[in-house]
Amino acid sequence: MKINVAIIGCGNIGKAAAEAVLAAPDMNYAGSYHHNDNLEQIKADVTLLCVPTRQVPEFAEKMLKLGISTVDSFDIHKQIYDLRQKLMPIACEHKAVSVISAGWDPGSDSVIRAILQAVAPKGITYTNFGPGRSMGHSVAVKSMPGVRDALSMTIPLGTGIHRRMVYVELEEDADFAAIEKAVKSDDYFVNDETHVIQVPSVDVLNNVAHGVNLVRSGVSGNTHNQRFEFNMEINNPALTGQMMVACARAAYRLCQNARFGAYTLIDIPPIALLSGTEEEAIRSLV
Repeated sequence: MKINVAIIGCGNIGKAAAEAVLAAPDMNYAGSYHHNDNLEQIKADVTLLCVPTRQVPEFAEKMLKLGISTVDSFDIHKQIYDLRQKLMPIACEHKAVSVISAGWDPGSDSVIRAILQAVAPKGITYTNFGPGRSMGHSVAVKSMPGVRDALSMTIPLGTGIHRRMVYVELEEDADFAAIEKAVKSDDYFVNDETHVIQVPSVDVLNNVAHGVNLVRSGVSGNTHNQRFEFNMEINNPALTGQMMVACARAAYRLCQNARFGAYTLIDIPPIALLSGTEEEAIRSLV
């Protein structure tokens, strides 16, 4: 039996997620919906919430209360645990599963960090993003009054420190100084060096490439000088969409086993993300 997967949101991530669903051998594409459509018409096992991060809690609650499991890519790191706790009782009451923060960071990178901490419990991990476009940051700026379009580029400075280069295309008569202040005080930017630059056109600058360099130096037992490094260069929407589709598979399986509730990626066994049988996964990967 195939998993019926619907998508809310028709932006870059929504389109990439639809492509990943259509490519999945164990899924049926149950359609894409705009955020203002009548969501009660959705007939699916799992819905991918490809909406701006700050809209995720609202849509997750709506779908879970309909008994439909959800997957999102909520990316405000400091709020993830609180969102998980908020959605947990709703998912349990309506016998559904919510997988939150199921992109690549938070998401797949979170799993890498967890594994590296397990093999070197004492130590420090640095996650260096970019250089590349941050979708969550860009959407947050674009939603501000007076902003016609926005692009937030993340520039790694090393040891987990980043510079945010924010390019804004403004509406006529918009107050640049007020927008600059709003950007720098937003939760997405408040902890980083942020530069806001007005440009005539964001479209000519736009690029969805991104990447990460993740480094941990630590201690295994009493042995020091253990060093691990993980690198990737990616198309941001494509990887986010693919991870959400993998998590839709996990959400469906958790429901089938009556393990209702809210989960992050580090709560979920990696094998649950893969198509095929457990035997196939173990024989090929272990």
